[in-house]
Amino acid sequence: MTTTTSTMTAEFSPAVLDGLPLPDCFETEEALEAYLSTPTSDLVRDMARTEGDLLILGVGGKMGPTLARLARNAMAPERRVIAVARFSEPGVREQLEAHGIETIACDLQDRAALAQLPQCANVVFMAGRKFGAGGNMPLTWAMNAYVPALVAETFARSRIVAFSTACVYPFVPVTGQGAAEDSPLAPPGEYANSCVGRERLFEHFSQLHGTPGRLFRLSYAIDLRYGVLADVATKVWRGEPVDVTMGHVNVIWQGDANTQALRCLAAATVPTSPINVSGPETTSVRWLAEEFARLLERPATITGAEAPTAWLMNTGEAERLFGYPRVPLSQLMLWVTDWTRREQRLYGKPTKFESRDGRY
Repeated sequence: MTTTTSTMTAEFSPAVLDGLPLPDCFETEEALEAYLSTPTSDLVRDMARTEGDLLILGVGGKMGPTLARLARNAMAPERRVIAVARFSEPGVREQLEAHGIETIACDLQDRAALAQLPQCANVVFMAGRKFGAGGNMPLTWAMNAYVPALVAETFARSRIVAFSTACVYPFVPVTGQGAAEDSPLAPPGEYANSCVGRERLFEHFSQLHGTPGRLFRLSYAIDLRYGVLADVATKVWRGEPVDVTMGHVNVIWQGDANTQALRCLAAATVPTSPINVSGPETTSVRWLAEEFARLLERPATITGAEAPTAWLMNTGEAERLFGYPRVPLSQLMLWVTDWTRREQRLYGKPTKFESRDGRY
């Protein structure tokens, strides 16, 4: 395990999104990431209520780097933000350090290395394995259940917000309200069941040690470089067919999702409890394809027929605590349209939202 602490002095910026108009577009990735990393006044207030430093485990994924920057910008400068990952992707560690975030390279499966991490009052757990899960199911279970058990034991005295997924639910009727937090967990596929295992291990140790927390059940965060909207828009732009068999989704802007994840630290419960996070709309994939076809001035090719069920969630509890997401679906689609038309960089990590057998 190696540690690097940025030599830069983290400057606390009071700049917030409140009252600012939504941008028309993002010319560069730097502009996009700066916007994703700007807090709201509600987030600044809630982070002030959660005393102590912040440890982010598994920061190297699609959402982690901007969540770390968002936290840094929302917290007073004397409080540490520490980002932990293997840092296998070049440049991620250096970019975090450039924004005043401390970094530690660590394999979370290594119990001894995990025990050497700083004991912080606040922990956001983002580690997990989804894509490629079917190629090595033992590793998938290790990452999604064994590692959470290690983390829950190691940080029993911390607040822990653990990222989870809508995949813990079974499919529900598209004409209903979506799965609620108290819905039974009986999902299709071994990957999804390993995610149930992750939640159950955090719940067990929270009950055992009185650890406050939240199980952050997220459905389809949207960045312009990945996500369901980028998947559909890219297929339309390239003339590829859009499969509508999984015909309906919930989506949320990544900035809103990360904001709610950090605010969950101030809304932690004992024992830990689930919270559904996504956009409030049940959105038709067929409608998305047809709307992107109109915006991009390209024909949409549709394949398949909509199933009567999908992975959908009721986000009423999150809306009660945090209000509606700041960025509406209509604006997300305009941003994605502009990004797609200019053929800006994509992560090349499709969501595989079409899958109904739980295989990724």
